[in-house]
Amino acid sequence: MNYKLKTWFEILIVSTRLGLTSFGGPIAHLGYFHEEYIRRRKWMDEKSYADLVALCQFLPGPASSQVGIGIGVMRGGVIGGIISFLGFTLPSVIALIIFASLLHTFGIEDAGWINGLKIVAVVVVAHAVLGMAKNLTPDLKRKTIALFTLVVTLLWQTAYTQIGAILLAAVVGFLLFKQQTNMEEKAVSNFHISRRFGYICLSLFFGLLILLPILRNITSIEWIALFDSFYRSGSLVFGGGHVVLPLLEQEFVPAGWLNEQEFLAGYGAAQAVPGPLFTFAAYIGAVINGWQGGLFATFAIFLPAFLLILGTLPFWDALRRNPKIKAALIGVNASVVGILIAALYNPIWTSAIHAPIDFALAAILFSMLVYWKLPPWVVVLSGAIGGLFLSYL
Repeated sequence: MNYKLKTWFEILIVSTRLGLTSFGGPIAHLGYFHEEYIRRRKWMDEKSYADLVALCQFLPGPASSQVGIGIGVMRGGVIGGIISFLGFTLPSVIALIIFASLLHTFGIEDAGWINGLKIVAVVVVAHAVLGMAKNLTPDLKRKTIALFTLVVTLLWQTAYTQIGAILLAAVVGFLLFKQQTNMEEKAVSNFHISRRFGYICLSLFFGLLILLPILRNITSIEWIALFDSFYRSGSLVFGGGHVVLPLLEQEFVPAGWLNEQEFLAGYGAAQAVPGPLFTFAAYIGAVINGWQGGLFATFAIFLPAFLLILGTLPFWDALRRNPKIKAALIGVNASVVGILIAALYNPIWTSAIHAPIDFALAAILFSMLVYWKLPPWVVVLSGAIGGLFLSYL
């Protein structure tokens, strides 16, 4: 088999498995990615992964999806990025389109296995935090930066607080580590994207952001209105999928595209399926215009994420090798650890651990993942079964 085809097929298999088993929202996804791509397969070194996560925290859109695209691009070029995205995203898209089609036929209620999957998310994020903290906060200065970010993001829980804390950490990192960067281990990566291609992607991103509202106002075409609403939602959201859900409610419920009951039913389903929460757009599109609407909405809401990550990667790889930028990144990477710990507590821990027996199940699952070295899909399945069992106690 041709080397490129073999690589693309490998990306498809691994990303699809992650798309079928990655429950728990964007922060948990970063934990799954770290375990699969960095620890097990070593497709990217620790520093490159941390830098990519830091970049995606700055960009609007679905951070975990953009990290997955970036890893796919590094492994197999732009086509590898597309394949990585499809593998990770399509399982939840298909599940939510089917859910939308069955919504008026069957009543699908919350179940114990869903709480089990929430407990799995606690375990995955805790594992990721331990691994990243060991590598990214090895000294007291970086531990202090992480602690500051943790406290700030817990006490003031807004997307802007998170961005502000990261920017401040970059400044502090520059001041504290500008003399140390030459001794730091060099990150090795190749994103296979030219700067010319990056310019084209960034131009398309901003061009569509300006052009679509104009087209919407001068035409009465429903598909353009839908594309504009989903594209804007995917372009202007900082903080990941949990933030885009209420934004989509403001965009579609008052306009009459779907009613409040339909929205809330899909909201619950989006929390229960694996993969990125942005696939909630597939549910809304399917309610409005069937499966074609679901696929159309998915394309529209994820297009900004693609254009931004493909547009910034060529410049990012050069910038992060600059000693001043590297010093700032040391602070940013430490702050990412603080953000992960804050997210581990709220919303992941607070939504999953309600009683001692929940903590007991989390401890068992953590041991399965960390000490017994069982595959993540086994831990996910065990968590679902355990949650179902707990619901009958």
